[in-house]
Amino acid sequence: MSRDETSQGVAVLSAWIDAANIERDVEAATWARLAKITEEAGEVVAAYIGATGQNPRKGVTHTLADVEGELLDVAITALAALEHLRDHDGRCLELLDEKLRRTLDRAGLRS
Repeated sequence: MSRDETSQGVAVLSAWIDAANIERDVEAATWARLAKITEEAGEVVAAYIGATGQNPRKGVTHTLADVEGELLDVAITALAALEHLRDHDGRCLELLDEKLRRTLDRAGLRS
Protein backbone atom coordinates (compact mmCIF):
# COMPACT_ATOMS: atom_id res chain seq x y z
CA MET A 1 0.00 0.00 0.00
CA SER A 2 1.12 3.54 -0.66
CA ARG A 3 1.33 6.06 2.17
CA ASP A 4 -1.88 7.72 0.97
CA GLU A 5 -3.66 4.36 0.74
CA THR A 6 -2.54 3.56 4.29
CA SER A 7 -3.83 6.89 5.62
CA GLN A 8 -7.11 6.45 3.81
CA GLY A 9 -7.31 2.84 4.99
CA VAL A 10 -7.00 3.95 8.61
CA ALA A 11 -9.68 6.60 8.03
CA VAL A 12 -12.01 4.02 6.44
CA LEU A 13 -11.40 1.58 9.30
CA SER A 14 -12.13 4.31 11.83
CA ALA A 15 -15.33 5.34 10.05
CA TRP A 16 -16.42 1.68 9.94
CA ILE A 17 -15.90 1.36 13.71
CA ASP A 18 -17.87 4.57 14.28
CA ALA A 19 -20.70 3.38 12.04
CA ALA A 20 -20.94 0.17 14.07
CA ASN A 21 -21.30 2.27 17.23
CA ILE A 22 -23.67 4.93 15.88
CA GLU A 23 -26.19 4.24 18.67
CA ARG A 24 -23.67 5.13 21.38
CA ASP A 25 -23.45 8.55 22.95
CA VAL A 26 -20.73 10.52 21.13
CA GLU A 27 -18.62 11.01 24.25
CA ALA A 28 -18.99 7.35 25.23
CA ALA A 29 -17.87 6.29 21.77
CA THR A 30 -14.77 8.49 22.04
CA TRP A 31 -13.94 7.11 25.50
CA ALA A 32 -14.29 3.59 24.10
CA ARG A 33 -11.93 4.38 21.22
CA LEU A 34 -9.31 5.78 23.62
CA ALA A 35 -9.69 2.92 26.11
CA LYS A 36 -9.16 0.43 23.27
CA ILE A 37 -5.60 1.77 22.90
CA THR A 38 -4.86 0.80 26.49
CA GLU A 39 -6.42 -2.62 26.00
CA GLU A 40 -4.18 -3.22 22.99
CA ALA A 41 -1.13 -2.05 24.97
CA GLY A 42 -1.98 -4.63 27.61
CA GLU A 43 -1.93 -7.28 24.91
CA VAL A 44 1.63 -6.20 24.01
CA VAL A 45 2.71 -6.81 27.60
CA ALA A 46 0.89 -10.14 27.77
CA ALA A 47 2.54 -11.28 24.55
CA TYR A 48 5.99 -10.26 25.82
CA ILE A 49 5.42 -12.10 29.09
CA GLY A 50 4.44 -15.12 27.00
CA ALA A 51 7.40 -14.75 24.65
CA THR A 52 9.88 -14.61 27.51
CA GLY A 53 8.24 -17.33 29.60
CA GLN A 54 7.92 -15.08 32.65
CA ASN A 55 4.90 -17.02 33.92
CA PRO A 56 6.36 -20.36 35.10
CA ARG A 57 2.93 -21.97 35.14
CA LYS A 58 2.40 -21.26 31.43
CA GLY A 59 5.95 -21.18 30.08
CA VAL A 60 6.61 -19.77 26.61
CA THR A 61 3.26 -19.12 24.94
CA HIS A 62 4.08 -16.39 22.40
CA THR A 63 6.81 -15.36 20.00
CA LEU A 64 8.50 -12.03 19.39
CA ALA A 65 6.49 -11.94 16.14
CA ASP A 66 3.36 -11.99 18.33
CA VAL A 67 4.74 -9.01 20.26
CA GLU A 68 5.40 -7.18 16.99
CA GLY A 69 1.85 -7.88 15.84
CA GLU A 70 0.44 -6.52 19.08
CA LEU A 71 2.59 -3.38 18.79
CA LEU A 72 1.19 -2.84 15.31
CA ASP A 73 -2.33 -3.30 16.70
CA VAL A 74 -1.57 -0.49 19.18
CA ALA A 75 -0.34 1.75 16.36
CA ILE A 76 -3.37 1.09 14.16
CA THR A 77 -5.76 1.56 17.08
CA ALA A 78 -4.12 4.86 18.07
CA LEU A 79 -4.11 6.17 14.50
CA ALA A 80 -7.74 5.14 14.05
CA ALA A 81 -8.65 6.97 17.28
CA LEU A 82 -6.88 10.04 15.91
CA GLU A 83 -8.96 9.74 12.74
CA HIS A 84 -12.10 9.44 14.90
CA LEU A 85 -11.22 12.70 16.66
CA ARG A 86 -10.54 14.41 13.32
CA ASP A 87 -13.75 13.21 11.62
CA HIS A 88 -11.83 10.76 9.42
CA ASP A 89 -9.90 13.35 7.40
CA GLY A 90 -7.23 10.85 6.30
CA ARG A 91 -4.33 12.86 7.70
CA CYS A 92 -3.12 10.48 10.41
CA LEU A 93 0.24 9.68 8.80
CA GLU A 94 0.83 13.32 7.86
CA LEU A 95 0.25 14.27 11.50
CA LEU A 96 2.46 11.41 12.66
CA ASP A 97 5.25 12.68 10.38
CA GLU A 98 4.91 16.19 11.83
CA LYS A 99 4.96 14.88 15.39
CA LEU A 100 8.04 12.74 14.67
CA ARG A 101 9.85 15.72 13.13
CA ARG A 102 9.18 17.84 16.22
CA THR A 103 10.27 15.00 18.50
CA LEU A 104 13.51 14.45 16.56
CA ASP A 105 14.20 18.19 16.66
CA ARG A 106 13.67 18.34 20.44
CA ALA A 107 15.99 15.36 20.85
CA GLY A 108 18.63 17.03 18.64
CA LEU A 109 18.54 14.16 16.17
CA ARG A 110 17.73 16.09 12.99
CA SER A 111 20.12 18.32 11.12
